[in-house]
Amino acid sequence: MSYAMRNASALYRQTKAQGSVEGADRHQLIAMLLDGLVDRINQAKGHILHKDIPAKGQAFAKAIGILGELRRSLDHGVEPVLTGRLDALYDYIGRRLIHAQLNDDLRALDESERLIKPIREAWHAIRGQYLAEQGKLTAVTP
Repeated sequence: MSYAMRNASALYRQTKAQGSVEGADRHQLIAMLLDGLVDRINQAKGHILHKDIPAKGQAFAKAIGILGELRRSLDHGVEPVLTGRLDALYDYIGRRLIHAQLNDDLRALDESERLIKPIREAWHAIRGQYLAEQGKLTAVTP
């Protein structure tokens, strides 16, 4: 593939992703973060296996950045016990990712993915409930 084709392909992906983010509601944004985290964990595994150090570093940096965004998105005033547990989980996963990066530890990556997947699946499962609640709020608000 030529440089121009790769560049055009990358630009298309970036534009598509930016459009998705701009049109997303709060629930969809969190879903994108959770999906992105799982994707970056899997990319990091591949980069470790292929000994691609620069790409490995980028995948880990993005995964850890996503965890930071997930932590910042928590509203501790709504459900402090639940958000406290999620915050602790995100912190733990972040520490496991740093360990995995420093030690090329695939088991730590597997553990991180195993821990985040139920959160991700549950978040996707409540989409209908979120939309129903938003519809009720819209119907009440003039």
